[in-house]
Amino acid sequence: MRLATFTAGAAEARVGVVEGEQIYAFPAGMTMRDVIAAGLAEAHRLGERARAEGDGFALAEVRLLAPLQPTSVRDCVAFEEHVEGVRRSVDGRAGVPEAWYDAPTFYFTNPHAILGPDETARFPAACAMRDFELEVAVVVGRAGCSMTESDARTAIFGYTIMNDWSARDLQGREMQVSLGPAKGKDFATSLGPWIVTADELEAHRDDGGFLTLTCTAAVNGVEVGRDVLSNAGWTFESMIAYASRDSRVEPGDVIGSGTLGNGGCLAELWGRRGEQDPPPLREGDEVTLDVEGIGTLRGRVGVAEPAPPLTPVRRRRYADFRGEPV
Repeated sequence: MRLATFTAGAAEARVGVVEGEQIYAFPAGMTMRDVIAAGLAEAHRLGERARAEGDGFALAEVRLLAPLQPTSVRDCVAFEEHVEGVRRSVDGRAGVPEAWYDAPTFYFTNPHAILGPDETARFPAACAMRDFELEVAVVVGRAGCSMTESDARTAIFGYTIMNDWSARDLQGREMQVSLGPAKGKDFATSLGPWIVTADELEAHRDDGGFLTLTCTAAVNGVEVGRDVLSNAGWTFESMIAYASRDSRVEPGDVIGSGTLGNGGCLAELWGRRGEQDPPPLREGDEVTLDVEGIGTLRGRVGVAEPAPPLTPVRRRRYADFRGEPV
């Protein structure tokens, strides 16, 4: 099933099942988080009832929103090619860190800055190196702690496309503090156009548990990246299991695959080519991400108003900081 959140006219947002060019609404007041928490079997029952009881809305006449407001958003980095290229671009170092091979490392990003299809990502005014990231995200459907990978597989509710918009110049500066990206990432993350339930993509699973889905990225209609999701180093089951290790995942958590290689973002290409080719995104550009078996997610590039300044840092001499005499 394809499950979407949408509005029709002035009506409140509804969840529905997409069938062909129609969308059939679930009961009013039900959110996607409610559907996920109820489980896949209940989601299928709701979908069958919606199709049987409703006339549906023409997909072309509704506005698709972000499919869900996530409980949390983790973003992994599962593609070696991406790591190598972006590392060279962002901090000037070659190769893949040995620690990358230990586990599907992730960072947390902002669940309050989620955008849906065809929305504008407003980059910080201070950013000049604007970038997109082509990802697939898994939606967790069941709570758990320190899951096995087998447990994690049964906890997958579905998948959606994710665009982890990135302010590369801000990211490069702040990551020198060794805490990972912050303002270079947390202004916008696009999800959509809907959630495809896990059962729909089982036919694409290879013997290693990876999903063999072709994924492409285009800027203003010109393809700049193409890769296959099964080129990842880690499965989604591994990502969920690792996220839950000595911790907890909840229904409605979203975990990104990390950016695909071979042009899954501009920074990777900059690192490989030694120049900004293609150029950074410009205001008004349209980015189109296509993932086989899921759909198409489009987003536009905007620029936010300049942020108010911060009070300058209070610099202290090390002797003062240690409480020693000056």
